[in-house]
Amino acid sequence: MRSAGIDIGSRSIELVILEDGKVVETRQADTGFDPMAVAFDLIRGLTFDRIVATGYGRNLFEIACDGETVTEIKAHARGAQALFPGVRTILDIGGQDSKVIRTNGAGKVVKFEMNDRCAAGTGKFLEIMSRSLGFDIEHFGDQALSADGELSINSMCTVFAESEVTSLLARGQDRRHIARGLHRSVVTRALSMIRRVSDEGPIVFSGGVAHNRCMVRFLEAVSGREVLLPEQPQMTGALGAAFIATETVR
Repeated sequence: MRSAGIDIGSRSIELVILEDGKVVETRQADTGFDPMAVAFDLIRGLTFDRIVATGYGRNLFEIACDGETVTEIKAHARGAQALFPGVRTILDIGGQDSKVIRTNGAGKVVKFEMNDRCAAGTGKFLEIMSRSLGFDIEHFGDQALSADGELSINSMCTVFAESEVTSLLARGQDRRHIARGLHRSVVTRALSMIRRVSDEGPIVFSGGVAHNRCMVRFLEAVSGREVLLPEQPQMTGALGAAFIATETVR
């Protein structure tokens, strides 16, 4: 059986194809202004028996294709379980939201907490801050890690934090020190969510922000827990949706 999972996020869309439980193809593209057109482009030319959608655009997909959907929470929980059997804690930081999920160790969600009302603590926050500091987002974490000092950022509101960064730059502060402080603030916010949901065991870090080495390093340091990093962390939701497509009965 060939099954597909598609994660239609606010910043990017990921597609995973499974054949007999093995990943045979992955695709990714920026969401852009027309997510359904991008989703159809990703699917074009592929064959599969069943597809399940997740992410912010899953309801659009359901309407356009009469397709099946699953919540991001369930998709990431299942994807993390496939990658790291027995894992109980997942931190997912995407473009527009962040979430912490606790499972029973077999992929079933027991508890979760989600921040989707504010850009603070998300990939969008880091993207805006990197632009304010004149850094490329792909190397923002490396710049923060290269700093020999750190400045505290008091505000986590994106608008106020950007104003604070501008003020610090105007006072001649090292922008790498500011970058390090910004990363620290995002991890601190994530850790407060983690502690409310799960207080033991390793943490699977999924979502595009998991590519940021500074975020991974700080998460390990402040949590005191092992951080498990998927080879393609941004694919975790699509992978989970593909497994759900394989396992559930219509």
